[in-house]
Amino acid sequence: MSRALITGVAGFLGSTLTEALLREGWDVVGIDAFTDNYPSRRKRENLVSALEHDRFRLEEVDLRSAPIEPYLKGATHVVHLAALPGVRSSWGESFAAYTEHNVLATQRLLEALRGSGVERTVIASSSSVYGTPTRFPTPEDEPPRPLSPYGVTKLSAEALLGAYRVRDGLSAVALRYFTVYGPRQRPDMGFHVFFEAARSGSPVTIYGDGEQTRDFTFVDDAVRATMSAMTRATPEVTYNVGGGHRVTLNDVLQRMERVVGKPIRRRHVAPSAGDPRDTSADITRARRDLGYAPGTDLGDGLERQWAWQRDQ
Repeated sequence: MSRALITGVAGFLGSTLTEALLREGWDVVGIDAFTDNYPSRRKRENLVSALEHDRFRLEEVDLRSAPIEPYLKGATHVVHLAALPGVRSSWGESFAAYTEHNVLATQRLLEALRGSGVERTVIASSSSVYGTPTRFPTPEDEPPRPLSPYGVTKLSAEALLGAYRVRDGLSAVALRYFTVYGPRQRPDMGFHVFFEAARSGSPVTIYGDGEQTRDFTFVDDAVRATMSAMTRATPEVTYNVGGGHRVTLNDVLQRMERVVGKPIRRRHVAPSAGDPRDTSADITRARRDLGYAPGTDLGDGLERQWAWQRDQ
C-alpha cells in the first residue's frame, strides 16, 4: 500500500493532486497550516471531497516549528507543495515570512526525511527561478537568475534538496511549474482575477502592454506530471512542467471574453518589478523521464476554470 504525505494539501494543486491519488487507491495524509494569504474557508472547501474518503487524513501543521517525523511514519512518498506564493508580495519586510515558509520549512522537512524510509520526495519549484532566460523554450540547464525574492526562495529550496540528495542519498526531485491554472486557482492569481473582473464589470490591472507571454499549464496536467515524478525513475534533479501554451496576456483576455460572453475592461500600469517578460518551458526532459505530455487545450482549460468559478 502506497501512502503519500502531501504538504500544502488544501491549496489549489495540493487538493487536486490528493483527489487524483485517492482515485488511484493511495492513502493520503495531508498537512496544511491554513495561512492567511487567502481565506482559509476557500482552502477548506477544496478538501470537501477528500474528507469523505477513509483513506485521507488532514493534519493542521506548521512546518516552520512543529515536529515533522510523526507524520512521516508509514509514508512511502512525500510531495512538498506548502509555500508562501506570490512574486509581487515577496518584496520588502514580507521577505522574512517567505524565507520561513519556503526555505526554513523545506529544510526542516528534508532533515526529517533522513532515515525515514520514504521512497521518493517531490518538491514544488517555479519558473520564477529562471528570471529572464536567454533561451525559449527554456531548458533546465539555463542558468537561474531569479528577479524576485520569491524566486530566490524557490531556488534556495532547490539547492537544499540537491544538498540533501548528495549527502543522504535522498531520492528527490524538484518540479518547476509554469503558471498553473484551472479550477480552485487561488483568488489572487491572474486568471481568477480576470474572470472575476468579467463577472463584475470592473477593470483588470495589466502590468505593461499586455504583450508579455506565459506558458500556461492546466492543473490536471501538472498533477499528472507530479504523480509521474512520484513513481518513475528520475535521474535529474529538476524538471520543467509546462503546458505548451505560450501566449500573450492580451490573447488570453480575448479568449476569456469569448468564454464569458462579455468584454473585460483593461487598465494599464507600469510593468511590475520581478515579473519576467516571457516564460516558455522546454519539457524535453520531462517527456523523456516522466512520460509527461500536456493534454489540455488552453481554450478547454479556460472553459473549465470559468465553469468552476462561475458557480462559486
